[in-house]
Amino acid sequence: MRASDYVGHAWANLWKKKLRTVLTTGGVVIGVGSLICMFAFGQGIQRNIKDRFNELELFNYINVTPRSGGGPRSARLRRHARPQPAGDPNESVAVLDDDLLEELTQIEGVEAAYPEMRFPAQIRLGSREQFTLVQVVTSKACGSALVQLRAGRAYASDDANEVMVSDSLLRRLNVTQPEDAVGREIEIRTVVLDFSLQSLARMAFGRGDQRLPVSNRVYSFTIAGVLERMGFGGPLPIRSDAFVPPGAAAGMRKLVLTGVSDLFQLPEETAGYSAVTVKIASTRQVMSVKASLEERGLRTFALMDQLEEMQKGFIIMDMFLLAIGMIGIAVASLGIVNTMVMSILERYREIGVMKAVGATDGDVQRIFLFESGMIGLLGGVFGLALAWAVSFVINQVVNGFAAREGVPFIQYFSFPWWLCLSGIGFSILVSLLAGIYPTRRAARVDPVVALRHD
Repeated sequence: MRASDYVGHAWANLWKKKLRTVLTTGGVVIGVGSLICMFAFGQGIQRNIKDRFNELELFNYINVTPRSGGGPRSARLRRHARPQPAGDPNESVAVLDDDLLEELTQIEGVEAAYPEMRFPAQIRLGSREQFTLVQVVTSKACGSALVQLRAGRAYASDDANEVMVSDSLLRRLNVTQPEDAVGREIEIRTVVLDFSLQSLARMAFGRGDQRLPVSNRVYSFTIAGVLERMGFGGPLPIRSDAFVPPGAAAGMRKLVLTGVSDLFQLPEETAGYSAVTVKIASTRQVMSVKASLEERGLRTFALMDQLEEMQKGFIIMDMFLLAIGMIGIAVASLGIVNTMVMSILERYREIGVMKAVGATDGDVQRIFLFESGMIGLLGGVFGLALAWAVSFVINQVVNGFAAREGVPFIQYFSFPWWLCLSGIGFSILVSLLAGIYPTRRAARVDPVVALRHD
């Protein structure tokens, strides 16, 4: 028999028992549809995360910090010393200063290098105040995709006496329209560690907060722009509510809190930066730039380093979704086995006739395997359609609620071509496996006994 004969014969037998075929196929549709839908949800999450990271160019950033072995002051004297083996206590440590930043920009593939600096401040606009973090960001870096404006513009240069603030900070300052804040004057009150004689006297003889060696400095800025979202700096967004250019920040006395070590540095030891962010032109150049930075005695971190771990997490999530979806597949498989066994019992005499006229055991097996495979094919196709329909409804409902909160439309499910084909193929494979026992049972039918069967 040709393959077309097997297909025609299988379809005719299934069509004779329409209700049973529909119910069995329906079980496969639900099982395969739920499995594909779960995988599509997992793929949608992965795609959204990767697309978001690529959109914000997060894979293009490397966070650079000096290796342990001394503070910036001692490192400044040893930056050009001959490097020692890793782990050597006398290893030269590069200080992250403006000279090194200029040197890093000369590395092939480096688009920009700027200090990673944040400091706490009290921000005053009109009669309202808010305590927040202020971030130092270069005007060139403000052109990155990580900075998106709702109103106004980025500050003109690194020396401009301008500031960019987040819309969330404005809301806390009772400003509802971002356009109303552009051009207004804003005060930034910084915190300064003060070890003067006057401060020491307050520590010795004062009471309460007068014992703390701190003081404040007030600086005035003009709001140049309002940020659409908070976050910038380093390989991961930091929730900073205000950005100031490095030139203006250099003239401010402040307590830098880039890292915990900043709290333990004396003023004369703060010549260098605690951390520097390096922006790479292309993700293909990240590893080569990292190697070049580490050759200079610097410690590096890139989100690209964590991509493999993220992928492992995605695989674990897929396996978890697969385990849940396999419950429906197992139930559908039992339905296929039941249908095929009932079909054999009903066609016992027919099997005997086929064997009597020369059909081999293999012919009988193939007839029933084609029937179970056709159930799997129908279940896979309609299961894919069911998964797409369910995902469409969920997307519309969830995004409908999210739109009321101002959240943009998000496609939570993804149906790549390989998932669609794999879903249909997996359905056929499971159906064939479920049909093995019934087909072997049909092949073992004794034609003499079958012909005598009523």
